[in-house]
Amino acid sequence: MMARLAFLFTASAIAMAAVPASAQDAAPADAGTDTAPLIVVTAQRREEAQIDVPISITALDRNALETANVTELSDIQTVSPALRFDRQSQFVQPTIRGIGTSITTAGGGSNVGIYVDNFYSPNPAEADFDLLNVNSVQVLKGPQGTLFGRNTTGGAILVQTADPSFQPAGEFRASYGSFHQLRTQAYYSNGITENIAFDVEGGYSTGDAFQRNIATGDRDRRYRNWQVRTGLLFDFGSFSAKARYQHVETDDPRPLLYNIYVDDDLGVAAPSFAPAVTYTTDPDYYAPGQDRSFVTTNNDIFQLTLEADLGFADLASFTQYREQDVDASLDLDKTAITIFQFGLPVFNKTFTQEFLLTSKPGSPLQYTAGLFYLFNSDRYETYVDNGVAQGFGRFRLGGSEAPTRSYAAFIDATYEVTPSLFVTAGLRYAHDTIEDAYYNVGTDEFYVDDVKGDKFTPRLVVRYKPGDSSSIYASYAKGYKAAILDVGGSCQNPPDFSCNDISPEDVDAFELGFKTDNGALSFEAAAFYYDYKNLQVSLFTDDGRAAIINAAQSEIYGLEGAVALDLGSGFSFNAGGAYVHGRYTEFPGAPVYTPCADFGPEAAAACAANGISYQAVPTDLEDVDMQRTPEFTGNIGARYEVDLGGGSLALSGNLYYTSSFFFGPSGTQFKGGDYEVLALRGEWSDPDDRFFVALFGDNVTDSRYVNQVQYNSFAMGATWSQPRSWGVEVGYRY
Repeated sequence: MMARLAFLFTASAIAMAAVPASAQDAAPADAGTDTAPLIVVTAQRREEAQIDVPISITALDRNALETANVTELSDIQTVSPALRFDRQSQFVQPTIRGIGTSITTAGGGSNVGIYVDNFYSPNPAEADFDLLNVNSVQVLKGPQGTLFGRNTTGGAILVQTADPSFQPAGEFRASYGSFHQLRTQAYYSNGITENIAFDVEGGYSTGDAFQRNIATGDRDRRYRNWQVRTGLLFDFGSFSAKARYQHVETDDPRPLLYNIYVDDDLGVAAPSFAPAVTYTTDPDYYAPGQDRSFVTTNNDIFQLTLEADLGFADLASFTQYREQDVDASLDLDKTAITIFQFGLPVFNKTFTQEFLLTSKPGSPLQYTAGLFYLFNSDRYETYVDNGVAQGFGRFRLGGSEAPTRSYAAFIDATYEVTPSLFVTAGLRYAHDTIEDAYYNVGTDEFYVDDVKGDKFTPRLVVRYKPGDSSSIYASYAKGYKAAILDVGGSCQNPPDFSCNDISPEDVDAFELGFKTDNGALSFEAAAFYYDYKNLQVSLFTDDGRAAIINAAQSEIYGLEGAVALDLGSGFSFNAGGAYVHGRYTEFPGAPVYTPCADFGPEAAAACAANGISYQAVPTDLEDVDMQRTPEFTGNIGARYEVDLGGGSLALSGNLYYTSSFFFGPSGTQFKGGDYEVLALRGEWSDPDDRFFVALFGDNVTDSRYVNQVQYNSFAMGATWSQPRSWGVEVGYRY
């Protein structure tokens, strides 16, 4: 049913696009009309009109983010079809058009690159963050292996923040809402001299987790997160330098407040020997054993951007160092009984250096060329935390580290063959290494062999412009997720202690797209096909050992479309939808979780003696759904502005829908049902557009859905969506 709706949506949208296409020559966007300017994006590492970029893009400005009550990066999934943000405890991993990962291991990485002001952020423990003073967010769909490199097989998310201003500018906003949720943000910027400007901004949020403790009935878990960010801009005309520092601290247990997951096949997925009074399946409650669970982070980021006008081209340098310390303790059994409290601190260090040379606009040949270097290390430590509450401290289990380096050179160029025909070709060469990797048994270190590899990722596009405000394109792009070393799994397993060398994932992507934008109406649609090989997946081998291997082959195809209308008189409308058919065509050794009781009384007794309830049975599967891949996602948004009380009133809302999908790695287990989420906002601004007050509601339909399934051998846990919530926000800007 939803597949048919997806096709109908896209077909209808294409039909709508025929109207502006026929009228575009009469009123092009740059012909001096009163229509809005064309949308500008940086998907090809230079500023261009979105209709001239042959990539599927969801471009979100401040209004779009505000309409959907977007405050954290993960919230953008409600306004970007075919995008999901999923958690495994403290780790956040985006998926675009079915390409993502659930691997959490040293050097594991993500399949979607996240860039803030052109700086790459590879750590999944910091993939979700509060948005401060953001100008835009761009979601690039499909492999971006040429321009953005490794680990962008699914796509890339580009966040652009505001530069320091030479004129006094500032903003303060504070909101208070359901569950005692308080959120404050402040920003100030000004010039120090005619060539030097600075800015400083900060944010603080706190509140109660909505879940109640089943023992007390109280909402007794709170979160407290804060950050500060400052910058200096030196602008000397043909040369500029911008230095930034950001510090972030979080103390947020909400992703760890599990209740027991109820599965159609597994039933109530609690430990078989745990009394029913020690756990809960109610979405609004958690078991008191999780009082001991926590996640805290401490993050420092240093960034330096240098830009120079060379006359014939622009040269930019992006230098970054980031360090994050995470401390976490997880209740893997999800009960009030202390079966396994698992400590998992992670210490991440990242250094990146990129040089980017971009052509000046106006010539038939437009190009982007660059050099890139990455060093990334995430050191995992593992502990048994069972005795912490009794004062016995942590017992060290082990850990691992896999320092990764990547060196790359790339070029991407577009040539105007005729005023209507453009050809784009690009190529990236990357050399990736994993050196001095090791794993711990207790505190003893055992080093493993290095891994090195080379990769070429090409891109080829033909684009035709039937008029000034529309484009048709056909593209081929290759993406890859870099090789990893299984130091957190197979390297540590007896008797041979041999590591699985995990080859890079590869995706060959083909896309046919159409875009148009005449100011009053913008529209784009695309059909895509992906051949996806060597998927890196976590599973258990025949003798029960943990491992990561290249297991699955996949095929993905689908349709995606989006439309935005400015209907005049203050009313605007937008809608988007995506149909994604993602299937594992071959998945040998897929992990299928099975209750120990299904293997007989002896096996059940042996499991119980070790405190476990489930075994992941390797199973050969064919033609099954891909993990975290709903068949249909879509959103509808609207905004209405009208003069009121001498100022202006803006009423806005966004409705998001997703069909069902599977959380489990095999694509056959832990099904999440379909659901919809409605966000509403009403904001009044004074005549000078300085003071504002707003009322907002999130999840107004009160949809209760599972947003995480934590699967392991002890029990299956679930965290749920927050219930309907309301709030009020006030602010002042100048």
